[in-house]
Amino acid sequence: MHPPAGIVSGDELRIKIDINEHAHALITTLRANRFYRARKDLTIGDSKQIQITSINLKPLARCENFPLETIVYEGADGFNTVDIHLAGDSIYLGWDITCLGLPKSDQMFVHGRYTQLNKVFCDDTLIYHDRIAITPDNNIHQHVAGLNKHNVFATFLAHAPFSKVDEQCRVILIEQLRDVLKAEQSEELVSITQIRQLLVIRYLGEHAEQCKRLFVILWKILRPLYADKSATMPRIWHT
Repeated sequence: MHPPAGIVSGDELRIKIDINEHAHALITTLRANRFYRARKDLTIGDSKQIQITSINLKPLARCENFPLETIVYEGADGFNTVDIHLAGDSIYLGWDITCLGLPKSDQMFVHGRYTQLNKVFCDDTLIYHDRIAITPDNNIHQHVAGLNKHNVFATFLAHAPFSKVDEQCRVILIEQLRDVLKAEQSEELVSITQIRQLLVIRYLGEHAEQCKRLFVILWKILRPLYADKSATMPRIWHT
């Protein structure tokens, strides 16, 4: 609840979320998270700024994890990881949105370092592993096969057991989501793929607010189907 938020050199923030059997929780944040500029008088190892989030769902549990965006300042040395442990019949909807630098303030992300690692386990089996490591040396931020000079990237993950949404329904659902993106003229910004029971929705663009708006539109379609609830915006987002 600290409005400015922010992680500096030497900080290690651990967030542990446990959802018990049959429980349902929606987790969000009051403000954007920030990885501030790392201290220059430290070695690369000592300058690390770390956030580790662990989410554990018991059988028949439901979790919606919607933090506001993470801003990574120019010169940061950040490491952010999210580990999600699901039961086969649990339900998860969650996103992470990352903004590199402050382009509107002419503070481009040039010399910073940032690693984002997302892992999803289902019944202790790894079903999704996604890692991006951005450094001044590897040119991932600029390369056409990387972020292609875009400053905002995000992932929205949605998991439900096949008993909840069967294969045929998933195909129809993906087409419906893509039609919505087309109507929003955003089909070139967002991709949707399926990995077993996991939907992987990715955004690559320039605007965190645009990304969040599109993800909320998709959430309003997914939530009734996955969680049997209509989508109501958390009041804390309006404070």
